[in-house]
Amino acid sequence: MSTVVADGAVHRGLETLYREHSGWLHGWLHQRLNSGADAADLAQDTFIRVLLARTAGTLNEPRHYLATIARGLVIDLYRRRSLESAYLDALALQPQRYAPSAEARAVILDTLMAIDRMLDGLGPRTRAIFLAVQLDGLSYEKAADKLGVSVSTVRKHLARGLLHCLLLEAA
Repeated sequence: MSTVVADGAVHRGLETLYREHSGWLHGWLHQRLNSGADAADLAQDTFIRVLLARTAGTLNEPRHYLATIARGLVIDLYRRRSLESAYLDALALQPQRYAPSAEARAVILDTLMAIDRMLDGLGPRTRAIFLAVQLDGLSYEKAADKLGVSVSTVRKHLARGLLHCLLLEAA
């Protein structure tokens, strides 16, 4: 019974938060995105995150909290569009017969976004070493030479990068 009561309180808190701040959030996003549709989508996504976090009833500064979540979603939107644009530019250089289907493009873009999110959490040196070994296929020795670090540094940072990716995948 206590779970039902707690769930009811969470939903009432979210309803109040939405009623009092959704218009403000939509306007805040619209100013940054210059698109009513994008603003509406990201406002909805923001409130979904609040719902999943179950924090609606405990916020001291709700607008700051909402803006922080929305800011991250705006960054994700721009990052996705940039990645999509780069991918589409690369596709445009390919002969038409090699062009993937719309479904394949969507899967590839989703995969690229997942990889981008994984790599985003790595420090610059770890990211460079991880990409040199995993993407470029360099040996530890060649990666060390290319990046001006020792082989033990390559091993250490590669292990850190792999652990980071495994932990993200498990979450």
